[in-house]
Amino acid sequence: MFKLIRQGRGIVECLIPIRDIVAGEIPRVNVAVKDRILLHLLQEDEQADRYVVSAALTRPGIAEACAQHPPNVSRAMRTLLKKRLVSEHSRSIRGDDRRQKTWQLTDEGRQEAKRRLSDLSELKVLIRDETDTLLEVEAKLAANRLQADLSVLQILLHAQHEGVLTFGDIRFGLVTKQTEDKDLPPPGRLKLLAGAHATYHTSPPKTRIVHGRLDATSALNSWFDKGSPCMVIHGIAGIGKSTLVANWLSTHVQNVPHLSVCWYPCQPWDKEVGLAVSLLHRFGVDDKHDPYQLMETLPLTPGAEFDVDSWRRRLLAYLTDARAIRERFVGEAGGPPPYWLIVLDDVHHVTGGSSDLLGALLDIAKKAPLRLVFISRTTLSVYDRRDVHTRDLVEELALQGLSVDEIAEWVEDMEGSPPNPEQVHKLTGGHPLALELLEIYGQTTHGDWLKFLDEEIINHMPDEERELLATLAVAEEPIKWDKLSSAVSWDGSPPERLLTYGLLIELEEGMWLHEALRERFLREVGTPNQRRKESLND
Repeated sequence: MFKLIRQGRGIVECLIPIRDIVAGEIPRVNVAVKDRILLHLLQEDEQADRYVVSAALTRPGIAEACAQHPPNVSRAMRTLLKKRLVSEHSRSIRGDDRRQKTWQLTDEGRQEAKRRLSDLSELKVLIRDETDTLLEVEAKLAANRLQADLSVLQILLHAQHEGVLTFGDIRFGLVTKQTEDKDLPPPGRLKLLAGAHATYHTSPPKTRIVHGRLDATSALNSWFDKGSPCMVIHGIAGIGKSTLVANWLSTHVQNVPHLSVCWYPCQPWDKEVGLAVSLLHRFGVDDKHDPYQLMETLPLTPGAEFDVDSWRRRLLAYLTDARAIRERFVGEAGGPPPYWLIVLDDVHHVTGGSSDLLGALLDIAKKAPLRLVFISRTTLSVYDRRDVHTRDLVEELALQGLSVDEIAEWVEDMEGSPPNPEQVHKLTGGHPLALELLEIYGQTTHGDWLKFLDEEIINHMPDEERELLATLAVAEEPIKWDKLSSAVSWDGSPPERLLTYGLLIELEEGMWLHEALRERFLREVGTPNQRRKESLND
């Protein structure tokens, strides 16, 4: 018996006997360590000879990208150095104060890497496409068929370790139709101060479909109409914060065609000067137009400090100077923007080193045609609580999981017999990512969902916090803090970090935790959970 494989789009796919798949006789992929390193360094070749590079060129970065233990990388590098395919350097690493050992391709290595890429791209891999059809395709074609942004190296590593690559796997990132790629706006860049610029977008990113969220969308509309300077959307990883804002903003920019948008995706390695320079670029400040000498506030020499307060005062003067703004945007369609809308996505990545800059932005937004949206996994400390409760300067929107009614509306159009919305809510906490996996795979708690929880949330917890939540998960109802803290030998008040992330919930009846995490922890059966139950009973 054969699995039917179709031919189309100019690509010929192989017919694969089902018995072979069942027997495990699938295309075997085995990429040597040295080949993995060459392909990875070829991907990062644009960083060759730079003074400041990313961690991707360090031993840990190479090890992670190539799915190898760091000692294996070191051994392979010694061989590549002897063959003069790579060269070794000591460089500054972006986001790290220490110089580290890095590697890059030599001219000879670059040619060899291209030859290996050409050969390896023709290796056959198994994929399961959007129609659940099993296909055998060349590695170079797999990313296009999966509609995923994956390199040939990533395709081969997934194939080597897992056998079949499946359409919609959340580890591959957002599924994007190929026809949509052409519509994405080019990033804005400031070429002045190379190494201090960062990339932003001039329109919201294309995201998943929003299900429900009518109340949250209404809250965003209300905030905008009211005119307060800042909105903070916070919630746990993957809950749909960026998706909500992007969809709301896509509609909003249609109503205000000349609105100037800056969507800045914050990264853990971002520095406040990089964010500051990108914002100046969006405001129209560059080496040809800088009437308030804003560039002088930036650290133009090594070791110089960023004068945030001077940057704030001069930027406020510039943004409130109608004549200077008109001069900058004369001749452009629509003229000067009515105001700027700055969206800082994943702003929790930069709150530590950039808190002064964020506070300065908020101060500017009180007096200038500037509106701010902060998207974060936590509430933020860059503003005073009085700004929220009495001064009406900042609004906060805590994004929770979808309600039972919203889940019911989503699942009613799913193929087959729709699952029970109450049961789905109980197992997932209404997390949209879990619902997407349910739609793709038909499983309420698919393995990818549990892996997401582990990788994005649980693995980042200190052991004592993890044990606290795991113990609470075995309870049938909320537990008073004194009883819970005694059971886990916790000294002090409830951990503020878990409360701000929405992982630990303080109810009138006692402490509780996010339902999605509760389901995950309850899968840890056996002795640990039995011990936790006994500690609560004691």
